[in-house]
Amino acid sequence: MKTIKEQKMKKISLFTPCYNEEGNIKNLYEAVRKVMDGNPQYEFEYVLIDNASTDNTINLLREICAEDPRVKVIINQKNFGPGRSGCYGFLQTTGDASICFGADLQDPPELIPEFIEKWEQGAKVVWGRKAGDEERGLIKLCRKGYYFIIQLFSDEEQYKNISGFGLYDKEVIDLIAEVDDPIPNFRHLIADFGYHVEFIDYVKPNRKSGKSSYNFWRYYNTAMDSLTSTSTLPLRIVTLIGFTLSMLSFLVGLVYLILKLIFWFNFSAGMAPMLIGMFFLGSVQIFFIGMLGEYVGSILTRVKKRPMVVERERINF
Repeated sequence: MKTIKEQKMKKISLFTPCYNEEGNIKNLYEAVRKVMDGNPQYEFEYVLIDNASTDNTINLLREICAEDPRVKVIINQKNFGPGRSGCYGFLQTTGDASICFGADLQDPPELIPEFIEKWEQGAKVVWGRKAGDEERGLIKLCRKGYYFIIQLFSDEEQYKNISGFGLYDKEVIDLIAEVDDPIPNFRHLIADFGYHVEFIDYVKPNRKSGKSSYNFWRYYNTAMDSLTSTSTLPLRIVTLIGFTLSMLSFLVGLVYLILKLIFWFNFSAGMAPMLIGMFFLGSVQIFFIGMLGEYVGSILTRVKKRPMVVERERINF
């Protein structure tokens, strides 16, 4: 029998995407190191991917790498967006389990031991689930609407209040890497694969420093990508509505024709019904074309088969 020392030490990979996080990156590293040094039974690596930051983030990352060889950094040629950069960097991890969290300290590194504990108990995926945060007003309402729509149209069960913060077993990472998707959506793929997910609830704190790179358009793009990647039901609904409106328009036109033939001199339809009908049908057509365009755009992205990111430099790999 092998002694405990002779047994292979399990490796935990930690991953963070970052962009213009000079006010957070040092504090984040210190928090991660403190947590992992407190769990010496695990070997660990900390992989960070920088999206061509324009502030002092890259220099700080170089300093951290010089001090700690367990920290590995990928620097991109340009800003490829948080989705593409984050997915690519996460797939570069090599641990028996990988934990993903943001650079803004809103995903508490202190939860890492709890993730690992559930993983050791057999869980392949452990997610941090937001039990509350400081969001209010329109943003919170839009987020609730997003979850409702995705669940309504999705072919699989979807999870609410999940940002991707959590632990993924190596088996899951390898399976995601095999998916022929230029920007794999981890949350939806986990639901599609059918893995049982364990959750750890937490209250999301405020951002410590800096400003989030997400804006309305990035949230909108994420929502549309999620919708087109999880279901084709919207296309079927569009087809059904289009057919229904076509039949309704035909019946209305037929009724007007009959009334005009019966009451030729007394029945005057006027221009108002025609204008209202034209504008209504025109707006419906534009909406439907836009919906179809989202799916065509998603197909185009896959057909191009461009790399997720182009690296400028690797450090400590």
